[in-house]
Amino acid sequence: MHSATQHLDIPAPDAPQSPAQLRKQLAQRDAQIATLSQELATTNQGVIALYAELENNADQLRHVTALKSKFLSYMSHEFRLPLSSIVSIARLLLQHLDGPLTVEQTRQVEFIRASAIELNVLVDDLLDLAKIEAGRITISPAWFDMVDLFTALRGMFKPIVTSHAVSLVFEEPDEGLSRIYTDHSKLAQILRNFISNALKFTQDGEVRVTARHEPAAEGPGSAVFAVADTGIGIAPEHQHALFQDFVQIDTPIQKRLRGTGLGLSLSKRLAELLHGSVSVQSELGAGSTFFLKIPVQLPGDEKVGHE
Repeated sequence: MHSATQHLDIPAPDAPQSPAQLRKQLAQRDAQIATLSQELATTNQGVIALYAELENNADQLRHVTALKSKFLSYMSHEFRLPLSSIVSIARLLLQHLDGPLTVEQTRQVEFIRASAIELNVLVDDLLDLAKIEAGRITISPAWFDMVDLFTALRGMFKPIVTSHAVSLVFEEPDEGLSRIYTDHSKLAQILRNFISNALKFTQDGEVRVTARHEPAAEGPGSAVFAVADTGIGIAPEHQHALFQDFVQIDTPIQKRLRGTGLGLSLSKRLAELLHGSVSVQSELGAGSTFFLKIPVQLPGDEKVGHE
């Protein structure tokens, strides 16, 4: 009986290379390393050139932005004096200090006065935008009562709301929101823009202003302001662009009631300066609600306690 022996195929070890072969391989590797080094050097030069170009473009952009801000600031100041003169002269004419006006003359002077006031608003908005872009706008926070803010806004808009078909309602702020620490004038400016916009596009119904307290796990929480109207509303496809500069929504009433297109954009930038944000909820034909959310106490270097 014969025993079977299993045959294993064991690969033979690599044959030793000759010195000539080793020199050839080393030369090939040196050539590859030299090629990669050259490619890396070329890439580095391209990156350096790209960074230089980006820095140059950034300098040009900063220069253009500074020129634009300077131009807007200069033109705003230059426009203010003649516009104020037009408003004052129109007011004097409407007071009949130089004699009575006919019905048609009164209508024309009122149109002149309204147009000058609208241009004044545009000039003020442009000046504020120029200050924000140039970083020259200052925030001056202080504690103040919410009731005082709403009372001042109510008194400001009382002579403006002349239509009996529209009512302007200010609800009492939440009990937890009696006082707030922020820039009073900037907050009032945002709410004025929201209310003016709501009144412009509300032909009947109401414009309602509310303020509620939104608690937080830490800190005093947030104040959420809402200006809700029963106006024409805004289609979903137009809402994303509302807070951009010079945006005008293409609707029949928008064409009839032209605005500056800067109020909402300026409100967004002012809200960001107050560490807050703006948003909108709207349905075409069912009204709109504009929201402003800011901290109850504006954060900063100063450790200010509630007075």
